[in-house]
Amino acid sequence: MIQTIPKPVTFDEFIAWYPENSPHRYELHDGEIIEMPLPTGKHSKVAGFTAFKFGAEIERAGFPYFIPKQCIIKPNNDLSGYDPDVIVLDEKALGDEPRWERESIITKGTSIPLVIEVISTNWSDDYALKLEEYEAFGIREYWIVDYLGLGGKRFIGNPKQPTITVNQLVNGEYQAERFTLGAQIKSLVFPELALTTDEIFQRGR
Repeated sequence: MIQTIPKPVTFDEFIAWYPENSPHRYELHDGEIIEMPLPTGKHSKVAGFTAFKFGAEIERAGFPYFIPKQCIIKPNNDLSGYDPDVIVLDEKALGDEPRWERESIITKGTSIPLVIEVISTNWSDDYALKLEEYEAFGIREYWIVDYLGLGGKRFIGNPKQPTITVNQLVNGEYQAERFTLGAQIKSLVFPELALTTDEIFQRGR
C-alpha cells in the first residue's frame, strides 16, 4: 500500500514520496497528489505516434533537442509537479538544470521548447490548470491533443469535435490556434514540421 502524507504536499515531499517502480503515474496539483488515469491503448498510440513524429523532425532538422522517456516538470508553483505525455527538451539548456542529472526534474521553462498533453477523462486539468502553469513557466509551445473531442465547448467549439490546440507563447501569454479534421498543424518551434491532424486522429480510432 502506498503511504499517504498530509496535504498540502510540497514538490520535494512529492518527489520523496513517489513510489519506485510503480505501474501508475502521479502528478502534484496544488499540493494534492493525483493518480493519473491509466492510459488506454488509443491514448498510448496517439502519444507514441506524436513523439515519433517530433523525434523524426528533430533528427531531420538537426535541432539540439531530444524527447526523454520520462521527466517531471517543477513549475514556478512549489505545490505542483507534472509528468507530460510528450516533452521536448533543449539539450544545450540542461547544463543549467540543477536536478536533471540526478532526478530527471526540469526546473526552468527555457529548457522546454514544447510540451504535449493527450486528453483523457481529466481533460479540464490540461485545458485550464496546466495551461496556466505552463504559460507562467515560460514553455514556448503547448499542444493539447483532444483526439476524442472530450473538452468543453469553450475550449474546442460547438459542436464538439476532435481538436488539436497549439498554444504559442507571445509576450508571455499563450495565443491559441485550433486545428480540426483535415488541417495542417502549424508550429513555431518546428516550422517545417509536416504533420496533419488526420495523421494523429486516425491513431485514436
